[in-house]
Amino acid sequence: MSPTGFEQALGLQDRTERLLAEGRQHDAELCCRQAISLFESLSGADSPDVANLLNEMAEVLELQGRLGEALVSASRSVSIMRDAAGRMEDPCGYLILAQSLGMEGALLRRLGRYPEAEARLKEALMTAETALGEWDGETCVACNNLAVLYKYTGNFDEAEALYRRALDIVERGGTPGGGFWLATIWHNMGGLEHARGRAEIGEPYAMKAWELRRAALGDEHPDTVADEAALAGLLDALGRYESELIYRKALAVFERLYGPDHYEIALNLNNLAAVKQATGNPEEAERLYRRALEMKERLLGLEHPEAALTANNLALLVAARKSASEESRA
Repeated sequence: MSPTGFEQALGLQDRTERLLAEGRQHDAELCCRQAISLFESLSGADSPDVANLLNEMAEVLELQGRLGEALVSASRSVSIMRDAAGRMEDPCGYLILAQSLGMEGALLRRLGRYPEAEARLKEALMTAETALGEWDGETCVACNNLAVLYKYTGNFDEAEALYRRALDIVERGGTPGGGFWLATIWHNMGGLEHARGRAEIGEPYAMKAWELRRAALGDEHPDTVADEAALAGLLDALGRYESELIYRKALAVFERLYGPDHYEIALNLNNLAAVKQATGNPEEAERLYRRALEMKERLLGLEHPEAALTANNLALLVAARKSASEESRA
């Protein structure tokens, strides 16, 4: 018996997820587009099935660094589910709505549009709490996403409270894939303490995240590599510059997976530059900062806070080199 249209569409969706797990983003995108087109023809352009796949497409595009396109996909999903969720007989509609709002909010954060991001992420949390319950896995995800934003906006106490609430949900068994979420939340709590200037508190959190991820995924998985690089940043902050090989490994892995032009590459270039500056190689540091800045400006825009951070690092380095040169000539 030949598969029905819905079976074909669901098969394409499953294949998209497998390709994504294998790091084959381009193939995953093509497969996801086929699934969306088939679901649109079967159940309509504004169906929850289409909205669910639009979230998947947003994830695929985000991994490729195509943030503007990813936002368009996530925003379309939100628009569909605002109308459709209340008409569905089970809470699945509100689950998709919470996921859509969370994806849209996370993308707005990555694009530096923090007030809009906060509105979406708060709505995602409220939707999950109200429709799914305060101990549901999607409530954990929504807490984590809002906490990440609050780290970026300097609301550190609010971020910590949300992370600890998310941890409580995972530890009570409310979150499918709890091991993944434990590693993610510990990673993020390490980043929060780094931002607070409390690297000594953050180091064991980051170490725990890295150990959990290594055990689950192995040393070469991009999530493991990202955890290791985050730990390296905390070691740098403690004056323990053991991280150059870690950052170079991260660059090699991310360039192999994502190509030469991606946010994760810019992030690790910036961090490697800081190590080179601190260990007495200002020429190499300047080269790396300039490459990171050019990439961030192209990917995120000239006014993005992440671009401004690298621009500031570069400006301070150039000023220090100029001052040292003038003193040597005096």
